[in-house]
Formats: sequence, structure tokens, C-alpha cells
Amino acid sequence: MNMKLLITSGGTSEAIDQVRAITNHASGHLGKLIAEKALDAGHEVTLVTTKQAVKPAPHERLTIVQITNVESLKATLEPLVNTHQTLIHSMAVSDYTPVYMTGLDELKNTDDIASLLDKQNTESKISSNDEYQVLFLKKTPKVISYVKEWNPTITLIGFKLLVGVPKEELFAVARQSIARNGADFILANDLNDISENQHIGFLVSPTTELQANTKEDIAQLILDTLEKGEQNG
Repeated sequence: MNMKLLITSGGTSEAIDQVRAITNHASGHLGKLIAEKALDAGHEVTLVTTKQAVKPAPHERLTIVQITNVESLKATLEPLVNTHQTLIHSMAVSDYTPVYMTGLDELKNTDDIASLLDKQNTESKISSNDEYQVLFLKKTPKVISYVKEWNPTITLIGFKLLVGVPKEELFAVARQSIARNGADFILANDLNDISENQHIGFLVSPTTELQANTKEDIAQLILDTLEKGEQNG
């Protein structure tokens, strides 16, 4: 049975001013692979991604939607979640967004540092005259936490990346995310297990962990699991 899959890939970017931003190193390669395998299997894919991320070649069953930051990701996903059977949320979403950037002089001359959180930079390009700048960041909303509110019936696969932890901790954190977000699976991986020719990942459910050893294997494991679920459903 053909599925309508919604996939996110790449990494969001949060603007500091009109020429600067904070982002992450996510390339979108894994999301691209998942999309390509799904298209090859005859499924319909909507890929929500960024300008910088790698993308599949044009395809009649592929729709690409570009976003920039967490705010635009949330606004874009809400209607799409309601028109797809599955969300594979592989995008690396920014945990923080800039609030205000200033030099040390203003910081030293402010009695209440918290009051700076109410200020905003109004210039298109913040001056680079100061030797040091201080950037205040605010936590962004966890987009994955809204998905099952928007569509309780969608199959949700989230991703969790940790660094240098025992497998037991990796699995435990993945299952906490499953419980917290209503996810069906979490693809859990450790940065120390990712290199040019290797990407060890575990597709974690509430009761099982299935291992894959490359990005190609991860993409195939996710697709096989979804297709098996459709057949059993």
C-alpha cells in the first residue's frame, strides 16, 4: 500500500540580524536518503527542508517545502501533519533563538541584566566595532511535542542525538521522548558512532531496539518498519 510520508531534514537557522544567524551542521543527507527510498518504493513524499540542505532530484511524487527557522517550521508542519499518514522528523531543530546582542559596555552599565531580554536589535547589521559581544538566547518550542496534538492518528518517528553515553542511557532517553511526545519510534544515535562511512542508529520503540550501521541502513530500516506496520494495520 502506498503511503503519504512527511519528512523533515537539514537544520534550522535562527537570525541574529539580517546578515548573521546561528545554525547547526545538519546536512540533510539522511532525510534525503529516506525520501529517495520512499519514492523508489512508490510512496508519496513531502520533504520539509532548508535552502542549504541536500535534496533529492525532482520527482512526480515529491513535494519540497523550504523553511528557515523554528517558527516557520512549526507554522509549516501544522497543516501538513493533518494531511499525511506518517511524519519522519529527522531535522536538527535549533534549541535556542537570538533575543538581543550587545557589547560588554552596555552589559557592565546595566543594573538589571534581565531587563536586556526585553530589548531588540533594530539595525539591519549589528555593529562589529566591539571587541566582544554578548548574545542572549531564548529556548525555542519543541515542535515534535505538538505533532500528536495536531493529528493524534499520525505515525511519528522522532530523532534523538546524544554524545558519548552508554547504550542503556541512549535507549532510556529515547523512550522518555516516546512517552513525552507520543512518538511511535525514536531513531536514537550517538555522535561518537557517526563518521564518514558509519552511522550507527537504533530504531527504538517502547519495547524494542533495532540497530542499523549506516545512513543507508537507517533509511531502509525506517521504511521497512513503516511498510510492515501498514501491512499489519
